[in-house]
Amino acid sequence: MNDILHSVPRTDLPALSLCEVSKRFGETEVVSDYSLELYAGEFVALLGASGSGKSTTLRMLAGLERPTSGKVLMGGVDVTNLRPAARNIALMFQSYALYPHLSVRQNIATPLRQARLSAAARLPGAAFLSAQTRATEAEINARTQSVAQMLRLEGLLDRKPGQLSGGQQQRVALARALVRDPSAFLLDEPLSNLDTALRHTTREEIRDLHRRTGHAFLLVTHDQADALSMADRIAVMIAGRVAQCAPAADIYHRPANREVARFIGAHRMNILSPGPEAASLHPRGAQDDIGIRPEALHIDPNGALSATLTSAAFHGEETLLHLHSDSGTDLLAVTDGSALLPPQGTKMRFTAPAARLHCFDAATGFRKEIAV
Repeated sequence: MNDILHSVPRTDLPALSLCEVSKRFGETEVVSDYSLELYAGEFVALLGASGSGKSTTLRMLAGLERPTSGKVLMGGVDVTNLRPAARNIALMFQSYALYPHLSVRQNIATPLRQARLSAAARLPGAAFLSAQTRATEAEINARTQSVAQMLRLEGLLDRKPGQLSGGQQQRVALARALVRDPSAFLLDEPLSNLDTALRHTTREEIRDLHRRTGHAFLLVTHDQADALSMADRIAVMIAGRVAQCAPAADIYHRPANREVARFIGAHRMNILSPGPEAASLHPRGAQDDIGIRPEALHIDPNGALSATLTSAAFHGEETLLHLHSDSGTDLLAVTDGSALLPPQGTKMRFTAPAARLHCFDAATGFRKEIAV
């Protein structure tokens, strides 16, 4: 197992874990021999591009896919062959999958009614025939009401999903997942259908729900902003492997390798190959790759790095400068949106603080610590 997958050792058992898991579909390996641990009270984001294997990983944890090799554990117990309904896990997909003909109250209560009442007891009028059924229904109603209150849905309980906004529908889906008091929540791209303003609000609601329940949460997303703003740890998936698992700040400031460095950040990291240009920023650039985030590349008439301005894109508070270095490398710099810029085709000079530089082995791509 790769050491970059592990944080500070813990003595308690993980709520949910994958142990050296691989998954193949025919000859294609979509998840490749890795381990991941999720502890009670922890919020982990599984972040990756489309096709990286993150949704397949979630489906293996939920029991919807069986690993080709390796194990899935819950509290240290092997549940690899346990059917989904027998795992105490809540799963929420990108599509909320609410029943359109049922009220909000009925949608929230459905998982409890399926788990605690027989098919006959769920029929209309069955509660009038059995005292036990009436007692169970009362408990289900009380739990439904409690969860609805937690998610601010009390005034919507008698509405149908079609009468709700997107944010309200999502809260109903969260309530339905929460009502069974699961040991872990698995969220598959839950914010992708929301507009920008609603995404910010919903991120806070999910984080607040996590804090109040103390359950283990796993968020699967392709959106860095979701992962960086919500998760305690981020596991970056690239080509079926977890390339790095660490707190968000560590992944941003100390990416484990060149691939993670290029993937994480609002703008793709600039990478200068070994040579005079990279060495002008740091001596290690003579034999190693030097990485510079666009935000760390500053206009400086006396700077060591020379590049031609090919275009500029104004984005309000910032302007993106597209550059072509003297050695032929395409670069990106971010400057203040109010800055006055020279005409396209002008040669400019740049500098970057040594503390903001990253060094990667030119052959393997792995991070090397750099002296400031």
